[in-house]
Amino acid sequence: MALRASTLALACLCASPLAAQEDAAGKLTIELNSVEPEQDNCRMSFVILNGHDDDIKSAVFEAVLFDIDGRVDRLTLFDFGALPASRPRVRQFVVPQLACDQLARVLINGAQTCETDVARKDLCTKQLDLKSRIEIEVVG
Repeated sequence: MALRASTLALACLCASPLAAQEDAAGKLTIELNSVEPEQDNCRMSFVILNGHDDDIKSAVFEAVLFDIDGRVDRLTLFDFGALPASRPRVRQFVVPQLACDQLARVLINGAQTCETDVARKDLCTKQLDLKSRIEIEVVG
């Protein structure tokens, strides 16, 4: 069993960025990649990949942060800025007066702003793929 887990882990590590971009085709992927304490605050790092054919000039999402007891801690806005087509971006946000170890879930409530040069304004909401690389759940 350990050999299978090691093989799977090795396969995941060897996956090419091109394969990840192909998997994201037609989607906007937002991954919570890490959280780090910063004094009395929590720094959240996201990896975003716009898998659509068109650039997103500005993307701002409303997020609800839940504590480990399932209570709403706060509503906030995450401004992911410009998200070029088929290019990954990393965005960090420092959430004031939040202990990272008290954060259990992030709910993406929707897009407050989604600016594009194309007539389609649903690039921020259509095929939204939410992920977490850590134990904090991301839902939408």
